[in-house]
Amino acid sequence: MSIGGLAARAAAYAALGDPSRLAIIDRLANADLASGELADALGLPTNLIAHHLRVLEDAGLVLRRRSEGDGRRTYVTRTRACNELLGAGRLPKPHRVAFLCSQNSARSQLAESYWRTVSDIPVVSGGTHPANRIHPRAVTVGRRHGLDLTTARPRLAAEVLSGDELVIAVCDRAYEDLDSQPLHWSIPDPALTESAEAFEGAYDDITGRINQLAASFQGGTS
Repeated sequence: MSIGGLAARAAAYAALGDPSRLAIIDRLANADLASGELADALGLPTNLIAHHLRVLEDAGLVLRRRSEGDGRRTYVTRTRACNELLGAGRLPKPHRVAFLCSQNSARSQLAESYWRTVSDIPVVSGGTHPANRIHPRAVTVGRRHGLDLTTARPRLAAEVLSGDELVIAVCDRAYEDLDSQPLHWSIPDPALTESAEAFEGAYDDITGRINQLAASFQGGTS
């Protein structure tokens, strides 16, 4: 749903007129969360969270995706239209950024490579269960957009993390595997379909989120 039209914008602002719904949108500014996580964070019953999410979804402000790891979970994501309407939340500028996914073969590698084109904050990537190689379609989509993944290799997350970085899990499985509480981007695994369109979709999702994140750091990204 687009929020560009006058009626759609009015519906979006009406949905945000409730303090609890505005608080939900604020919580989702930089990370995707399960409805249970939102309920815990805001101290609201799950049935009331479900009601608020339906209103926000109908207004085109959020969408929900079933977890690719724990199928009992559904993650809530702000739509791109919502971000364009409201902008990003502000975060402290980190010393380093780390992108993690399960295999470190596609999404986190694309994120690491693209990050270097928009920020000079140091960046690494890793996987909770690293694959043997970078997915060929990730290399292809990267090349199409000017990113070189030909020399990249999957690495274990524990080997790249130093403890002083902003950690972002770009897949559900990695988020659910980690004991810490990283930011979470629920980006569907393009390797599940092996299609070029799925990898392009993942690239668009990743780069859009990175652009927003880089703009959110207090004091800029340099």
